[in-house]
Amino acid sequence: MISATRRWFRRNRTPIAIGVGVIGAGYLATQYVLSKINDARERMSSDRIAKENLRRRFEQNQEDCTFTVLALLPTATTNILDTMDTEKITLEIQKMKGNTKSLRGSGESSATPPSIADTTMTEEEGKSIASLQSESGVHASQMTLPSVSNVGEGASESGQPVQRSRKTKRQLWDDLTISSITRAFTLIYTLALLTLLTRVQLNLLGRRSYLSSVVSLATGAAQSTINLENNDDDNPEQAYGSDFETNRKYLTFSWWLLNRGWVELMENVETAVREVFGHLSPRDLLSFDTFSQLTIEVRKKMEGRTEEEEATKRPGAKWLPYLLPPTKMEDFVLRESGVLGESTTSSSMQPDASPSLSSEPSLRRLLDETSDLVESPAFSHVLTLLLDAGFRTLLHKKVLPGAFELPATTFVTPVGSEIVQVVGHQAAATAASSKVVLLPKILSVLTRQAHAIGNGMPNEYLQEMEQVRDLEAFAAVVYSSNWENEIHQEGGLATAASRGPGDETGSAAGVPESSTVGRFSQGSMLGEESLVLVDPSQSQTQNSFESAWERAG
Repeated sequence: MISATRRWFRRNRTPIAIGVGVIGAGYLATQYVLSKINDARERMSSDRIAKENLRRRFEQNQEDCTFTVLALLPTATTNILDTMDTEKITLEIQKMKGNTKSLRGSGESSATPPSIADTTMTEEEGKSIASLQSESGVHASQMTLPSVSNVGEGASESGQPVQRSRKTKRQLWDDLTISSITRAFTLIYTLALLTLLTRVQLNLLGRRSYLSSVVSLATGAAQSTINLENNDDDNPEQAYGSDFETNRKYLTFSWWLLNRGWVELMENVETAVREVFGHLSPRDLLSFDTFSQLTIEVRKKMEGRTEEEEATKRPGAKWLPYLLPPTKMEDFVLRESGVLGESTTSSSMQPDASPSLSSEPSLRRLLDETSDLVESPAFSHVLTLLLDAGFRTLLHKKVLPGAFELPATTFVTPVGSEIVQVVGHQAAATAASSKVVLLPKILSVLTRQAHAIGNGMPNEYLQEMEQVRDLEAFAAVVYSSNWENEIHQEGGLATAASRGPGDETGSAAGVPESSTVGRFSQGSMLGEESLVLVDPSQSQTQNSFESAWERAG
């Protein structure tokens, strides 16, 4: 039996060897395929998780921008409302009206009766004055006004009467017209600029926070996962993208718009408003179309490109002085905002003090990149869309129903309607647009809306601006651009940007291909040219960003 078995194995040893080899090779091949499938499954799972985390982090960053705007806006609003005190002018006009009535009731005619144009108001004007007072929420007892008996009286120490300049009623009405319109328009411009500046700042810092984890992986100095959260203050010794003090100083530069930039902005808006609305009187009748056209003229004067901007091809240059201080004023902003300690402030005031506080490489790079972004065509384009949303809300949703007593949907053509219905709706809109009201009735709405723009909770104007889709696209470009250049400038970490696409710790790790962010970040991190270059000496700064913006669209 045993010998027979041996003879059988001896005769069939070749087929048996071949069979064992085939089975072994099949087993090894199967194990290899299964391992590759498991690896691919793990990579897909990790990539899906990274995409979701990146998307969630980006969305959270945009929500942070909204809350930041709501926190900062009251500062600028208080400054603007205190400077342009429309309610005070309203009360002066009302007090002058009361004095005129009392003089008429006294029966004394020792002087020539005042001119009707200077002292009387129509019934509609009287209603508008009352509306201006009530809608603004300020009562006469809350205002500090000089006593009427003291306005025309008073004597100096030498006994000589003091001559006080007193504005006529028409002059007060002119001031009221310019003040109420300028104040509302200035607040809309301030809100739009603050919204865009905050998006730029927080998305630049969000990008740095993300890249800090990528660089740590590339250098093997951190855990094996990409950290999408901002732990700058938890790990102060982390070398890249986590300088808490630098981030704090950078965010402090919004102080300029809130405390200085709005002044120049208000002056420019006031100049444009005087040129466009200066010829109007309180008895003028305006239709909604007329007022809208005048508003467009003001916007053209504010947003139109000058010859210098056409020559330099930097359409956003006009907005930069409102948003960021000149280089020589940067240390002043850091001191005035209180971001520096007393010791640092006192040392910076010494004649032989250390170099400029804003000359730190990381802070300087952030400020320079912010300037480049503000001066880019994409910034001006998005800002125009935000202003369109803001003025559309003011005119169509507030002035139209508030002053003209027409529904806000009058000028909105119904979607998907039949031709007869559309024509009928357009005819109704044309008839409605011919309705005219006195100017004071429009001013009363603007006076109330100035408070709603700056202090409204919820802020309807900010909500409308955030519905602009290009705003999120612009934020995505900022969040995902300039990655390669950002890493190279840190020194010694340049290899992180040149890793192959198959390396999980490479620059494209965790970046979604299909998302808005991923479309830009992968190309930039895999060796392509940087989308936004901070160095002004590089001539392709604007062209790179414009190409990224076109891809975002």
